[in-house]
Amino acid sequence: MSASPPSLLDQVRPFSAGADIVAIAWLGDIPALALADGGVLLLDGDGHRRLDAHPGGGVTVAASDGTRLVTGGDDGRVVSTGPAGTAQLATSGGAWIDALAIHPSGAVAFSAGRKVVARDGKGREMSFEAPSTARGLAFAPKGYRLAIAHYGGATLWFPNLDAKPDVLDWKGSHLDATWSPDGRFVVTSMQENALHGWRLLPDRGHMRMSGYAAKPRSFSWSFGGAWLATSGADAAMVWPFSSKEGPTGKAPRECGVRHARVTRVSFHPSVNVLAVGYEDGAVLLVRFDDGAELLVRRAEPDSAVTALAWDRKGGRVAFGCQDGRGGLLTLA
Repeated sequence: MSASPPSLLDQVRPFSAGADIVAIAWLGDIPALALADGGVLLLDGDGHRRLDAHPGGGVTVAASDGTRLVTGGDDGRVVSTGPAGTAQLATSGGAWIDALAIHPSGAVAFSAGRKVVARDGKGREMSFEAPSTARGLAFAPKGYRLAIAHYGGATLWFPNLDAKPDVLDWKGSHLDATWSPDGRFVVTSMQENALHGWRLLPDRGHMRMSGYAAKPRSFSWSFGGAWLATSGADAAMVWPFSSKEGPTGKAPRECGVRHARVTRVSFHPSVNVLAVGYEDGAVLLVRFDDGAELLVRRAEPDSAVTALAWDRKGGRVAFGCQDGRGGLLTLA
């Protein structure tokens, strides 16, 4: 990376959320911020509205489908927030919510300890007991099927079918889960600073992706599903998934190399441009075609990037940090 990359700093509108930012989602044209103090902040125009999604608690995990921001908290509640307000969806009975996932049909899945609950769009709930604490959840891109990451691998579960769950074995502690957009691959992050993947078709082959200095906790698929960007190194590690073998035998692209660890990644929804956030507070945009880098935010002490999201059209990107500061970039 050059010492002084071209800058988009003058196109960023800064904001302060007043609390650590756990996640950002776009609800139409409105950025919604999930906060560690239990609130959700809606940045509507030049003002903002705070909604107390978890009064007396804090947000631990969040997920969004573009119309609502669903949060899980240390109060054991699962809450949906839209532009009009909040609504409680479910409760774990007091246990900390470890993971969340949203299905396009309106279904929501959450885990608390070993218990995994899938709540469909009509409010019907089904539960599953994972082999160990369920750390990561992800719905398949097609069909009503859930990937559950836990110690020893991942489990694929159909909540609405009386069928034995499908177990994907691999030793170690698996933390997060994601499906490829075409449904051919399931990938998990691991405690051992690596990724592990399974080719569901045609051979159930294993894929191990290593080379990380820290746990890769942020995933983002490119709009066509050919690339998977991840955090956890001093550059965004971007793995190729266009072939039937996935990344097996292939090296990742390293985008946005800096002397700071990547904490968040987010692909543009329609072009191969990657937003990258770092532990030192910097934010870059990286263009795949020529490797060009554009500076969105300079490094800021004690302001690690904790949230990053494009809007549906790809005209704006929002970022948030552990100290409650953040910004909205509008591209010309």
